[in-house]
Amino acid sequence: MQQDRPYSDRAAFAASGVSFAGTMLVLVGLFEVVNGIAAINNDTVIVRTRNYTFGLDLTAWGWIHVIIGAVMIFAGISIFSRKAWAVIFGLAMAMLSALNNFFYLPHYPFWSIVVIALDVFIIWSLTRPGVIGEE
Repeated sequence: MQQDRPYSDRAAFAASGVSFAGTMLVLVGLFEVVNGIAAINNDTVIVRTRNYTFGLDLTAWGWIHVIIGAVMIFAGISIFSRKAWAVIFGLAMAMLSALNNFFYLPHYPFWSIVVIALDVFIIWSLTRPGVIGEE
């Protein structure tokens, strides 16, 4: 019976990682929506840059953030179903969010780095062994 205990500990650890990742996906999604709304409103919080290779205006960046944020919130809520598609969808959304914030670095560097770090932690949490199928 000793061999069953480490397996259950790993399953509990994976389950807590999935719960954390789902919660963080919802939180990062909310951050994205708020950041997008600030960019859409042409708030003075967002720094405008000149001669940037990916020269979308702030309204376009804002809508991209709002859409990605809304889909991330859906992905985070779906994670709690513990289905394989939800975990894969959450991974894809965290990667897309990290990529989006990488391109957003010149506009708001500190916040973009924080969100990228959170996205990396979400990806790490969702790729732990035992995340899918321990039902």
